[in-house]
Amino acid sequence: MKVGLLVRIEAKPEYADEVEAMLRGAQELAEREEGTVTWFAFRESATTFGVFDTFEDEQGRQAHLAGRIAAALGEAARTKLSAPPVIAPVDLLGTKVS
Repeated sequence: MKVGLLVRIEAKPEYADEVEAMLRGAQELAEREEGTVTWFAFRESATTFGVFDTFEDEQGRQAHLAGRIAAALGEAARTKLSAPPVIAPVDLLGTKVS
């Protein structure tokens, strides 16, 4: 794994449960993506969520950004999020997988 994405998602309070359900449901989509090595969705607070995923190369990262999960997140941003998701590409400096 060489590259990743760190995504911060801020839901409107009245949609927090729907955003959580959307992220839980996205796991199945992530499992089908050949270029996605790892995918984690998490909740930081009542309305703050995040996703961290990793890829072997830039091609895998770009395929993920053009995929169904990103499209669903873009759609949710129109009504369910208080701000657009903050998507930060990252380079991995080290990993441990057991």
